[in-house]
Amino acid sequence: MKKLFFALFIIVLGYLSVRPLFVDGFFPVHDNVQIERVYEMSKAVKDGQFPVRWVKDLGYGYGYPIFNFYSPLPYYLGGVFNLLGFDLIQSTKMMFFVGIILAGVTMFLLGRQIWNSWSGGLLSGVLYLYAPYHALDIYVRGAVGEFWAMGFLPLIFLGIDKIGKTDSIRGVLIGILGIAGVILSHNLTSLMMLPFLSLYTMFVFYETTNKRSFVLKMFCLLILSLAVSCFYWLPALYEMKFTNIFSQVGGGADFRNHFIFIDQLWDFPWGFGGSAGKESGISYKIGKPNIVLFILAVLFFIFKIKLFRQYKAAIFSGLAGFSLAVFMTNKVSLPLWELIGVLSFIQYPWRHLLFAAFFTSLTAGFVTIFLKKIFQKDLTWLIYLLVLPIVFFHGKYFNPQYFTFLPADSYTKEEHLNWSASRVSDEYLLKDFISPKYEIDIPKERISSQPNIKITQDTKKTHIEKFLTNGDSFSRVTINSLNFPGWEVKVDGRKILLSDSTLLTFTIPSGNHLVEAEFKNTFIRSLANLVSIFGLMVLSVILLRLKYAKSI
Repeated sequence: MKKLFFALFIIVLGYLSVRPLFVDGFFPVHDNVQIERVYEMSKAVKDGQFPVRWVKDLGYGYGYPIFNFYSPLPYYLGGVFNLLGFDLIQSTKMMFFVGIILAGVTMFLLGRQIWNSWSGGLLSGVLYLYAPYHALDIYVRGAVGEFWAMGFLPLIFLGIDKIGKTDSIRGVLIGILGIAGVILSHNLTSLMMLPFLSLYTMFVFYETTNKRSFVLKMFCLLILSLAVSCFYWLPALYEMKFTNIFSQVGGGADFRNHFIFIDQLWDFPWGFGGSAGKESGISYKIGKPNIVLFILAVLFFIFKIKLFRQYKAAIFSGLAGFSLAVFMTNKVSLPLWELIGVLSFIQYPWRHLLFAAFFTSLTAGFVTIFLKKIFQKDLTWLIYLLVLPIVFFHGKYFNPQYFTFLPADSYTKEEHLNWSASRVSDEYLLKDFISPKYEIDIPKERISSQPNIKITQDTKKTHIEKFLTNGDSFSRVTINSLNFPGWEVKVDGRKILLSDSTLLTFTIPSGNHLVEAEFKNTFIRSLANLVSIFGLMVLSVILLRLKYAKSI
């Protein structure tokens, strides 16, 4: 009951972080296609596509497999709200709301576990929820996948800590939820978190008494996490070679141009512009309360280290994690970035501020333990007085630049989706496809033929096209959809070969014919789906056994 009360209290304290979501209209962000993606997800689910991989209206109207590669989990939730009857703007706001509050609640649970203190969990949760980088992700960048990943990240550390301290299978389940959640929310965060998780796991392993059991449970955690999320990450990794994703490496997103300076971590003007080092239009501040309380926590621990030995792993991993995060944002880490080629996909070294926010918030919770131990009194009231100024002063960052008051249907107009929204993110188009330079270049017809024949549309879904043809001679037919692996075309029930083209192009004989085009699973997608189903079945068995064991 007490845990529920504190979790609800975090949500109440989180009001300032979500207040703009209760204002009419919406707000511009860097990744300014959130409502459109929720619409496309909702439309695909309604059409019976699951897991959703292909959207029809983006990609300049040719469609493309955005959810085969890009953070599908938040948009599933937004799509579900839309299918339940909420309009698109409301659904998108609910997607934001859940992701924002999730960070505060999960960090509270982690802080409560690490420090064995409700007040420690409260302080950590509030600092994390109101971290300036959290506000930057939400109301400036609109990085939905990244701030959702911030919400799942504490669950991974919570699961590992439970395994180390209590040897509990529940720790495995919590860790699986955390890792799968991060992978399905933001693949770049799952890449960046590897060294931080490795550091933390080594500290916990050193402290745990049953090392063999810890290793076995960690192995199960990792394997089942990868299995459950396999339907997403395996096709994404394998099929990225067909896309233009490598265009995102270098150029304006070259990591060499986006390192930040140490003084920017302490204070830097808040803004809504772009990333450009000292001339940036956005702020990279970690938050003065986060930094001050983090330093105090480390100093307090060192001052009375013999008295607080049980917190050694938490403090040292927090110090190591924070140091690594800051190192990765600074130009001194350039040799490492150039050595490890995969880091170039991260694009912006300052993304590691996510982990700076994480470790400062978590470690700061130790301050409550130190004060209580030294003064031998319950100082919960003091923590309340401490968190309220944090909420008040950092709450000002949780505001958009301005609001727009467009009706929901203005985001779903075909011309808007085919052009304006498509230009925001087109890296998942086929790598040999030449994008339209002007809006007029987008084809007006979905299906064309040479020579012209009569075409009657029968079925038009996100991933299915059915139509009837009637012609006097052989004709070359083009469905203006990208010929991405998985598309299959049948004429009168027989599969036909497609021409070597970036669009769905084929030849049909004269006469009347039924043409069916469907976006299906490739072998790798089918395999990944089966692995995920198997992983979910194993998890179900574990949950049933836990429930049974608890009942006897």
